[in-house]
Amino acid sequence: MARGASVVEKVEIQAPNLKVVIIDITGSSPLVENKFSAKAKQEMMAKQRAGSTSRSKKVRESRDFDKIYEDAIHQASEGWYGIPAPAFRSAMISACRLVGYVMTRAKLAIFVLPDGFDKDDRTPLVRIKKGKPRRFDAAVRLETGVCDIRSRPMWEPGWEATVRIEYDADQLTTKDIYNLLYRAGKQIGILEGRPDSKRSNGQGWGLFDLVTKLPEEVK
Repeated sequence: MARGASVVEKVEIQAPNLKVVIIDITGSSPLVENKFSAKAKQEMMAKQRAGSTSRSKKVRESRDFDKIYEDAIHQASEGWYGIPAPAFRSAMISACRLVGYVMTRAKLAIFVLPDGFDKDDRTPLVRIKKGKPRRFDAAVRLETGVCDIRSRPMWEPGWEATVRIEYDADQLTTKDIYNLLYRAGKQIGILEGRPDSKRSNGQGWGLFDLVTKLPEEVK
């Protein structure tokens, strides 16, 4: 080999070893959604189109709290209610901080499979199999310090769903997935008012228990 020539190392890339685990869960605390409505998007677009003239033409409209509540629900094209699938994935990735697993690696190894998609914005959804929403009116304080009333859909404890998780078995075991989802349900939470909320300490909402137990052969 000539002096100064570089050595080329052959790298063999294996196909991902993807597996799917199916876990039933039940809500141990209320579940509250806050979908960004189509109306809110349209209003934002209208303001941006109007530019500097939009402020001078601002008109305070009466609020339809029932419509606000309905617009905040994630509903599939088939009519059923759902939870954004990324909420479970984000909660599991966040739980990695508690066990010393690298979060950036978890982002490449954990995926939650959707049962369908939101009829409006196509958000991937996990179906809520048990429980009906009710309108919940909450007093909130905006970033400006002004108090306001927000209407949101709330499911009482006992709501149920089945989470299908696809994972890289070369990075994580089935037991790892169970325990990450278990921690997500007990310590992280999903959606509005969760303990892991970035803007507050949360309300303790969005917590859940695992109904499906870890198989004996993988304990």
